[in-house]
Amino acid sequence: MALAHHPFCLLITLTLAFQLTVFFSHFASARTPTNAAPQTQDLVRSSCEHASYPNICIRTLSSYTGPAKTPKDLAQAAVKVSLSRAKRVSNYLAQVSEAKDLKISKRQRGALSDCVEQISESVEELRQTLSELKHLRVETFRWQMSNAETWASAALTYEDTCLDGFQGVDGKKLKSDVKRKIRNVGKVTSNALYMINRLDESRGKA
Repeated sequence: MALAHHPFCLLITLTLAFQLTVFFSHFASARTPTNAAPQTQDLVRSSCEHASYPNICIRTLSSYTGPAKTPKDLAQAAVKVSLSRAKRVSNYLAQVSEAKDLKISKRQRGALSDCVEQISESVEELRQTLSELKHLRVETFRWQMSNAETWASAALTYEDTCLDGFQGVDGKKLKSDVKRKIRNVGKVTSNALYMINRLDESRGKA
C-alpha cells in the first residue's frame, strides 16, 4: 500500500518545492528597487560633494524622477533641471516685459528686454547641451564633451550678463524678483556644468 502511494507523495513534494522556489524568487525581485535606491542616493551625494552648490545639487538630483544611476545620467539630469528652470524664468521675464500696465522706468524696461533675450539664448544653449549628452559616442566623445562644456558655459554667461544688466537699475521690487530668479537658475546651471566636467574627466566610462 505504501509503495502504491509513493509516486503521489513524490509529486506533492515536487509541487511544494516548485511553489516555494517561485515565491522566494518573486520576494527577492521585489526587494531589488529598495536596494537600488540607496545606491543612487550614494552616487548623487558623492557626485555633488564638490559641486559649486552641493546642497542644491543633492536636493535637485535626489528628487529627479528619471534614471540617475551613472555619471552620464547625472549630467543629463542636472542639465534638464537647469533647462526646466531657465524656461520658467524665460516665460516669467517675457510676461513681465509685455505687461502693458507695468509702471517701470525706461532703464528698467531696457534691462528687462535685454534679460529676456539673454535668458532665451541660455535656454537654447542648454537645449544643445542636453542633445549632445544624449547622443554621446565613443569615437567622438572628446569632441562632443567639448561642445557640451562650451554650450553650458555660454548658458551660464548669458545668465550672469542678465544679472549684470540690472546693476544700478532702480525699482527695488522688479530688480529683486529678477535677480533672485536668475541667481537660482545660475546655481543649477553651474552645478550642471560641474557634472559635465566630471563626466568628461571620466572619459565616458559611465
